[in-house]
Amino acid sequence: MVDSEKTCTDVLYEGSCDILDCKQKCYAKYPKLGHASCILSPSTGAKHCDGALFSIFASQCEKETRKKKMGESNITMQQQQQQQLWSRETVPKVMKIISSTLRLPQRDIISLLLVSSSLNHTLITSPSLWLVLDFHEMNNAGDRLLAALSLARYNNVKNIILEFAQGIEDKHLGVIRNQFSGSLKNLEHLNLNGCQKISDSGIEAITKAAPSLKIFSIYWNVRVTDVGVSHLVKNCKHIVDLNLSGCKGISDKSLQMISESYQHLESLDITRCVKITDGGLQRVMVKCSGLKSLNLYALSSFTDVVYKKLLHLAHLRFLDLCGAQNLSDDGLLSIAKCKNIRTLNLTWCVRVTDVGVIAIAQGCTSLEYLSLFGIVGITDKCLEALSKFCSNTITTLDVNGCIGIKKRSREELLQLFPYVRCFKVHS
Repeated sequence: MVDSEKTCTDVLYEGSCDILDCKQKCYAKYPKLGHASCILSPSTGAKHCDGALFSIFASQCEKETRKKKMGESNITMQQQQQQQLWSRETVPKVMKIISSTLRLPQRDIISLLLVSSSLNHTLITSPSLWLVLDFHEMNNAGDRLLAALSLARYNNVKNIILEFAQGIEDKHLGVIRNQFSGSLKNLEHLNLNGCQKISDSGIEAITKAAPSLKIFSIYWNVRVTDVGVSHLVKNCKHIVDLNLSGCKGISDKSLQMISESYQHLESLDITRCVKITDGGLQRVMVKCSGLKSLNLYALSSFTDVVYKKLLHLAHLRFLDLCGAQNLSDDGLLSIAKCKNIRTLNLTWCVRVTDVGVIAIAQGCTSLEYLSLFGIVGITDKCLEALSKFCSNTITTLDVNGCIGIKKRSREELLQLFPYVRCFKVHS
């Protein structure tokens, strides 16, 4: 067989084609690879064959198995032995390499289980492939979750995603606690965003079954109250990332429990948790000094009393204060002491003036994203200060609606902020 006639499987089997080779070399040497293209990973710079390669490889596996069953007369004993060796040793090795490199979606991995018994065994016995259960936006998610957890391969699951899934209720989480607690002993990440039928009792059940949780997200759930948070802090001692965005039923009592139980907390989102006051948030500021991300979006009742406490958060990198109508320059002077802030959203902070923004520019010199949208009390003076102290870091700047800032050409903007990629003004 000449090179130009080789199939993708031949290439993999004979080792002539490195999986990390680029597509130009693959196409030039082996035209029959067809649409089995290669992609460049922007994060690592490594080149990987994409999912289309799996289709060709899996198809060849099936073809070889079918040939074996038909017992084609032209296959010699030696060839049969080679095929068996290929199925038993080469296929599993190649699939392990490819699956670990490409990180296939869960559905694709499950599809590969049907290719052959040897491949099925290889995948089933690879624990790293079965660490995630993703039912994002799926129907009948509760029943699907229970069915999955009944399979031995999911005995060590670490991440369950039920974001906006349908059909997941408290009763399903109760069954998990009673029948599958062992499977969730190492669960670290649970996403219940938008699961409107989950209540405090559901949180009690699932947190009892998952004591190792580190990341818990239950965005936009109006049934959860302080009682649900009490179950969380009682049963899960290792939370570092907590998203309670839109949980309008929680109050200062929840923040008191959080501040006392999670002093190692790194990320907190209480967007639109309208019952929370200065008193509750202050406790978090003082006791959770390791916070790196704090989202206070659309919480207009807080005052400078609590904003001044932000100076305790020396590690803060992300701060969203959109709609903080009571935030003044005095509050910003304290925030300016958080020197590690990279992202700051001051949209509709209508009491802010040049004084506060200039303080931010001088103190937060690592700023990459800044939104001043809708602040009419600022002028070009703050833009000049930002250019002086943050020009080497800012990539996104939003001054839309800031009528005191004049419109500039692209060339003028690049002179002020040479690395800016997005600048919004007077749109």
